Parts: sequence; structure tokens; C-alpha cells
Amino acid sequence: MEIYQATIADLDGVSDLFNLYRVFYQQTSNVEGAQTYIRQRIENNDSVIFVVKKGQQYLGFTQLYPSFSSISMSKAWILNDLYVDAEARKQGVGELLLHKAKEHAIETGANSISLSTALNNTGAQRLYEKNGYVRDSQFYHYELSLV
Repeated sequence: MEIYQATIADLDGVSDLFNLYRVFYQQTSNVEGAQTYIRQRIENNDSVIFVVKKGQQYLGFTQLYPSFSSISMSKAWILNDLYVDAEARKQGVGELLLHKAKEHAIETGANSISLSTALNNTGAQRLYEKNGYVRDSQFYHYELSLV
């Protein structure tokens, strides 16, 4: 297995995984839309995407968005997406992606990585907690939908 930052050459593989990730979260499959979205992120340098491959097969990806913490007055990263193909689960791919995200955050001088996951995604919760992520008990998460 190899892990590296995705480039435009990885567009098809990452887009396919991204589409599966969205379907996992009950979104309608939209390969073309996924490809457009990932292309824009890569071309505009809006995010950092790491992929895990074995040979020519894309096994998983994570996507990080830059942010800042006013409280700590430092850079932070939002781990917005992490997905491992169903056939590649339980092989350490998710953990590899988390380690790469942490390494990247440290290299860029960030103070933290934040993420959220569905309440019923207990597999991901176990993975995150196993890797040092702590469930927030001090703040509630709110969101204003604009669509």
C-alpha cells in the first residue's frame, strides 16, 4: 500500500471513492458531480486529499480543509471526509489515512484536527478514539442550512 497527496492524475479514483462516501451518507450517487467537485478542490488548492492505493486500486481517501482557531490563535485542519472502500476495511487503511493527516497537520504548524461523524457510525468512532481523537463534551455543534 502507498499513501500520498492526490493530484489531478488521481481524479477518477478519488472521485469514485468520494461518490461512494456520499452514498454512504445517504446522498444520491452522482459520479459526474463528484468528479467536478474533486477537480475544483485539487485545481483551486482548497483542500488536501490523501489517497491510499494498492497497485492501481484506490482503497481510501481523506480530505482536509484548512481552518483557524481564534482561541488558540493558530492554524487548524478540518478532517471533513474519510472513506475506505468496503473491500479494503479492517486492513489498516483508515488508520494510515489518520496518521498521514496528523503528520500533515504537524508539518503545517497546525494546533489541531477536528472532525465529525454520524452518531451511528460506530466503526469510525472506534477508529478515531483509538487514534487519540476525543469526543467533544464542552460544545454543541450547530449548522445553518442555506439550501
